[in-house]
Amino acid sequence: MRSPRHVIRPLVRLTLTSIAALAIGASTLVSPAAASSSDGGVRLHTNAELARTLAQIERAADGRVDVRSVGTSNEGRPLWFATLGTGPVRLLYVTQQHGDEPLGTESAIHALRTLALSDSATARQLRSKITLGILVRVNPDGHERNWRFNFDPDAQPEFGQVGQGYDINRYHNPEIAPEDNPVPEAAAVQRTYAAFRPAIVVDYHMQGRYVFPDGREITTSIFWPNNPDVSATAVRASKQVAVRVHGAFTDARAVVSQYPGGEFRGIARNAYGLRGSASLLVELSSLPPEREQFQVRTAYESMIDLAEAAGFGRLAGIDPAEADAIPLRGEELPGTSAATRHLEDDAA
Repeated sequence: MRSPRHVIRPLVRLTLTSIAALAIGASTLVSPAAASSSDGGVRLHTNAELARTLAQIERAADGRVDVRSVGTSNEGRPLWFATLGTGPVRLLYVTQQHGDEPLGTESAIHALRTLALSDSATARQLRSKITLGILVRVNPDGHERNWRFNFDPDAQPEFGQVGQGYDINRYHNPEIAPEDNPVPEAAAVQRTYAAFRPAIVVDYHMQGRYVFPDGREITTSIFWPNNPDVSATAVRASKQVAVRVHGAFTDARAVVSQYPGGEFRGIARNAYGLRGSASLLVELSSLPPEREQFQVRTAYESMIDLAEAAGFGRLAGIDPAEADAIPLRGEELPGTSAATRHLEDDAA
């Protein structure tokens, strides 16, 4: 198989380091995620810190960002939705549906700060072309417990764990109305999607550790909708997004594969493709703590790059067939311990 690194077109992108520097220079905010934890990994925002950080960004952005709650978790914690930009191209980023998969949230906070606080001419122009919405940490109860599910001690779920909670990312089926959805967090995502009407949805998760046959460790896996009822138009647009995201991650030195996803309609990747959006799953691998900053940075750069590509019309010219050349995910890394292996159902 021909390497996708050689078939994907060179990326024309914003100068990411310039925009990041401008954003940092315009703000005195200090993010907990900028620090390392005691084991050398990323210092994660607590739920309280996340609320404070989003409020700080909203104040510093001086009207460019709106942060509001679009619902509450089963335990009553707010589900935060941040929006920026005034343009016609709408993108929705969703993070941490699974509570023990936190790094996409940290990347999204940095991306929101950069895009909101940069005062460069390019950033101002981009904000006039896109409206970006970020559902930041859809599963705060799971985050609180460092487990996959939401928290519902009365749960008798088809997907989830009896007496613990539901797997939020199995309850997005378009045929289930939000008011009939047994999972309040998934219902909030459904309502937000319907009101926001995004052209592009990207859902950020984490996976275990895997390697290609040549020994390279995979740092990221991506996949588009594969439910047979998703329209050809939505699949085409999703693959174009996949090609662009693959290129951004690869340029950031990530090693990217396809994710072996299933066809279930309730998975966000499929559900929002069924509703007509370009839809993509991004899975960041659970690398050792000293490589977590790398994972946050590569996802951050891909978030910025996709917003730029969508806003400046650089997706339509991508050949969707290039997505099929992204190599399939390899075998699990030998010796991977249970502590670093996420509870995965290969349908995410």
